[in-house]
Amino acid sequence: MCQALGVGELLQLSAIASARLDDGHVFVTWQTAREAAPRIGAIVQRLEAALEKALGVKKATIILTSHRPEGAVQGGRAPRQGGGHRPFALADGSAKNQDDEEGAAVIERLGAVIAVASGKGGVGKSTTAINIAVGLAQKGLRVGMLDADIYGPSLPRMLGHRGRPEIRDGKIIPIDAWGVKAISIGFMVDEEQAVIWRGPMVMGAINQFINDVAWPDLDVTVIDMPPGTGDAQLSIAQKLPLAGAVIISTPQDIALLDARRGVTMFQQLRVPILGLVENMSYFCCPHCHHRTELFSHGGARAAAAESHLPFLGEVPLLAEIRQSGDAGEPIIMAAPDGEAALRYKEVAEAVLQQINAHAGRDGA
Repeated sequence: MCQALGVGELLQLSAIASARLDDGHVFVTWQTAREAAPRIGAIVQRLEAALEKALGVKKATIILTSHRPEGAVQGGRAPRQGGGHRPFALADGSAKNQDDEEGAAVIERLGAVIAVASGKGGVGKSTTAINIAVGLAQKGLRVGMLDADIYGPSLPRMLGHRGRPEIRDGKIIPIDAWGVKAISIGFMVDEEQAVIWRGPMVMGAINQFINDVAWPDLDVTVIDMPPGTGDAQLSIAQKLPLAGAVIISTPQDIALLDARRGVTMFQQLRVPILGLVENMSYFCCPHCHHRTELFSHGGARAAAAESHLPFLGEVPLLAEIRQSGDAGEPIIMAAPDGEAALRYKEVAEAVLQQINAHAGRDGA
């Protein structure tokens, strides 16, 4: 039983990979084997409390990680052998070829990689992904964000950055916004320029965003996935050892049907489902404060329960969320004490708990 896990056995099963102290808050990256991680993940809260008491700090946060052995299955399929060159034009007009194997060190630096996905567009996936990323950064984690929605990149506008990233020593330097290191094709093309690419070019761009970006050492990397189920999702699941997927839906039945397709896709790819989020869950009039459930309510919670999946939270439909996104300041920063920010913080906390709960399970 997890409760019987002693100190000696704990030290045999795991090791502290890194630790840092920031204003009375200690952050510990705890490395363990996949088969041992579920036992340790079950007592993470006890370990955090023990660290707080032993070190005399205000707060302790543990992130569980595990290294995938060479040749391990990724996304339910064997990893590609021999690489394959995928040229992609950089912002400075140059081109670079990179073998898949050369990205191994990069993948290690990405930390726990989570995909934020939806079965269809228009459900607030990117807005939710950004606020989850910023919410995790506010907890002191080192967070990266990769915009895999090549055809509809929204990160530049929503993060408030329009400039092109710097190229240094052949590497793309990610944009630093709101405590998150971010990369998007939107940083490299004009905002109104259509990206009219065939599938292989899209896959090449995603591959480069993994291998040819100067990612720092991160605790968590959030991937804003394109809507639907297709090549991009399959490629990412094969390329990266995903810690899990977060599915975004609105409450109405048609959106939930698409969300269920997204759940099924990741399950077929053997990617853990961290949970569902219900966006646009309800509307409160800013004048009379009357609550109206424009798109019904509770559908995502019910769908999660039916599928025996975690429900990560619900986010209201508020004009402030749209306004902050258009203004380039995530609502979690623009109005940190508002209802929307509080809901996003709850979702970010639930995502972190699920990352730890799933750490090391053979689902990537």
